[in-house]
Amino acid sequence: MKAPRRGAGRGWHPASAAAWLMAVVAWAPATAAPHQYAGADLALGSKLLREHKCADCHARNVGGDGSAIYRPQGRIKTPAALETMVEMCNTQLNLGLFPEDVLSVAAVLQRDHYRFAAKP
Repeated sequence: MKAPRRGAGRGWHPASAAAWLMAVVAWAPATAAPHQYAGADLALGSKLLREHKCADCHARNVGGDGSAIYRPQGRIKTPAALETMVEMCNTQLNLGLFPEDVLSVAAVLQRDHYRFAAKP
């Protein structure tokens, strides 16, 4: 005689497990989707960050590996402020980035460091 399968005969059924999971997901608070920069090219933004050695410059300015410059609780509190800060670096360092390049760099920083929530 075979041993009963685990859960067999105890009211467990895949459909009831799926219903339970759906109820838990419906009850759980929704997490805000991250802000997206419309039209941003993430691959281009990553390339520009490498080409212009942004991390090296940040390390010289703030020490360590330079990541201390990314402080979501600091003065950069909105996606627009982040884009403005990237443009400020572009202007001060005479990088020659076009507006779409600035947008792409800001999008990578948003994805990797800031993670601002999208506005509904």
